Amino acid sequence: MFTGIVEELGTLDSVDTVGDSARLRILGPLVTSDAGHGDSISVNGVCLTVTEFTPGVGFEADVMAETLDRTALGALRPGDPVNLERAMRADARFGGHIVQGHVDGTGTLISRTEHARWHVLRLSMPPELSRYVVEKGSITVSGTSLTVSAVSPLEQREPWFEVSLIPTTLEDTILGGLPRGGRVNLEVDVLAKYVERLLGGRGERTP
Repeated sequence: MFTGIVEELGTLDSVDTVGDSARLRILGPLVTSDAGHGDSISVNGVCLTVTEFTPGVGFEADVMAETLDRTALGALRPGDPVNLERAMRADARFGGHIVQGHVDGTGTLISRTEHARWHVLRLSMPPELSRYVVEKGSITVSGTSLTVSAVSPLEQREPWFEVSLIPTTLEDTILGGLPRGGRVNLEVDVLAKYVERLLGGRGERTP
């Protein structure tokens, strides 16, 4: 479980392809300062398991084919920056929102409107996710917990949403340098999915 508050901007050091899977080596001094074998670390919003690590340097994680296909991790190349967050501590402040590290789909940057100290990003999203995204609601974009500032109508065939980024987010996450057309991982608010499931089951009776 994560909160979407990026702790560190790490770097993808290497990618070793093994059949239809891959082993990623990621440099992240902060997130590995207290790492342990089997720990969970969010990499651009994808929950990965630490298989090897060097404290204060970096870690390795295995990524299966399905994850490479369903997320933007497969497009990463050595030297690319990545958003990193350690799993949430039960005794820590909850700064963002509930983030599972289970990517629901990917989107791309449609446009960026730059203001003096903040940017507005318009991002595409898969049509099947649009019903979970609401104005002023929460969404995770490549591991970053953000508030939706605008969203397209539900009936739109190519849905989009907008988020406004403050200077800290622009500087401390990959979103500051995301190019137009750049692919991002999206995770919608899990609470919306639970509500949909519960409402869909109203009136049903268990045999």
